[in-house]
Amino acid sequence: MIINLSSVVIDAAEPEPEGAFWHRLLGGSITRTPSHHFVQAPGLPVLVIQSAPGQIAPNWPDGTSQQMHLDFTVDDLAAADRTALEAGATRLRPTDDVHPEEDGSRIYASPAGHPFCLRSA
Repeated sequence: MIINLSSVVIDAAEPEPEGAFWHRLLGGSITRTPSHHFVQAPGLPVLVIQSAPGQIAPNWPDGTSQQMHLDFTVDDLAAADRTALEAGATRLRPTDDVHPEEDGSRIYASPAGHPFCLRSA
């Protein structure tokens, strides 16, 4: 039996800013419907931004569970950091909190509050 991950679905109270954020960060193409935005980036499963009125962002790392997060490896962490922030990410930990022994990862939240990490490849 073979199981393939075809998509990751992300809830957002407002799909437009969340979809635009992921499209700007990851590149590729975006297709919009009234209730879903589909971001197809090279080498990744489809990211589906699903309209979820009332969605509440996790209060992580200082509160409730993050439930899940996405990890991305990048070839240039400084450039990826700039791109993420310019696209609308919020850094959840300061850059001086990066631990080289932990592969130089940085932690962010998307506009809807979903945590994700950028890690040096």
